Order: sequence, then structure tokens, then C-alpha cells
Amino acid sequence: MKIKCLIIDDESLAIKVIEDHLKNFDHIEIVATFNNPLKAYPIIEQEKIDVIFLDINMPQLSGFAFIENLSYKPLIVFTTAYREYAVKSFELNVLDYLVKPIPFNRFLKTMNKVYQQAYITNATSELNLQQEPHIFLKVSKKLIKVNLNDILYIESLKDYIKVITSLGDYVVHKSLTAISEELPQSNFLRVHRSYTISINKIKSVEGNTIEIANRRIPIGRNYVKIARERIFKNEDS
Repeated sequence: MKIKCLIIDDESLAIKVIEDHLKNFDHIEIVATFNNPLKAYPIIEQEKIDVIFLDINMPQLSGFAFIENLSYKPLIVFTTAYREYAVKSFELNVLDYLVKPIPFNRFLKTMNKVYQQAYITNATSELNLQQEPHIFLKVSKKLIKVNLNDILYIESLKDYIKVITSLGDYVVHKSLTAISEELPQSNFLRVHRSYTISINKIKSVEGNTIEIANRRIPIGRNYVKIARERIFKNEDS
């Protein structure tokens, strides 16, 4: 089973950019693309659409008005040339807000959110019976699929991060803050300005250090309170 999506934008070039980006991802089906948002409603009624990439400023109908008239609400990713609608957009609980031109690295962050939400909302679907929850990491010029359960911890290396997994390590040009935002908060925890860990992989806690896979990871002074609350709450649950 694939994640079904629509692309709605009155600019054909903008649609082409998203189509090209989506070609890099498994389990994605572009059901249709539309220059006129009004023509998308019948498809949404006929198909179970999982995510819509939606422009905001369109002559026939704005993206905001389009959402208001949906009979059910798929995941919405706004794609727009204007930054000023961001606050209003997130008040509508959209998944993400992409500002054109959309670089692939930023789009990758959105797609990791799409995969996580699709797994959560379709927990019994064929898609999720076939594969574990995962993210994609851009390593050199290749997209690597990494199962979340394989991640042990992530270490910051200035402008890069090292993702340490049970199957190997990956160096990625991304900040620790950015990758931490893509990971589910229920399983992952920032414990230091240089480390995010998988809570489930903790072997022991001694003082202000955590042991994972024979590596001692420090708990930063500013992270001690929340780290201990999350770790020991997780142990008690």
C-alpha cells in the first residue's frame, strides 16, 4: 500500500518541482495534480488521500478556503511563496509549511514528518504491516532509509550529525536540532547540546551520564531535569 497524495498549485512549474522531489521516496503515489483546486474535490471524495501539497494563493480558491470545504482532512503541507501566512497555517494544524523555492533538504524534513504521521494514523494498514517506522537520511547524494528502532543515538559534529545505529553509522549534513524535530518525541530525547538519544536503547543511568551501546553519553546541565523526568517516566510506564 502506498501513501496517496495530491499536488494543487496554479503554477505548473511549482507542481513539477514537487513531483521531482517525490520521485526520491518509496511508497508514495501521486494520484493527481491540479492547477484549479475546485477540480480536486471529486478525487478526494473518491480516493482516500493521505497528504495534499497545497498552494495558498490561487485565483479560483485560496488554500485556506480549500481546507474549510473538505469533507475530511488529509495531512496538509502548504507550499507558498509567502512567509506571512505561517502562523495562520499552523493554527489550522497543517503538517508543514514550505516556502518556495523549496530546496530538497527542506522537503526531506517534510517527508519524514509525512512518513511518521502516516504510520501513526494508519497503524493497521498494509503499508505499516510491511515496514517499520523510519526516516530518510541524505548521505552524500543518496537517500538512506533508517528504521527508527535501529537508531541508538545521534551526535552533533558542528554542521553535521552522526547517526549511530545498530547496523552502522551515517554522517549527514544537518543540525541536531533539525533531526531531533523529525523524530517522534515519545521515543527520542535531546539530553545535551551535542546528543539526542533513543530512550529505549538506554542500558543504564549513572550520575549525569547515560550508557547506550557501551558508550557513555553526558546529560547537559540544562537538560538534566527534563531528561530524568522523561527517562524514569518511561521506565515506570
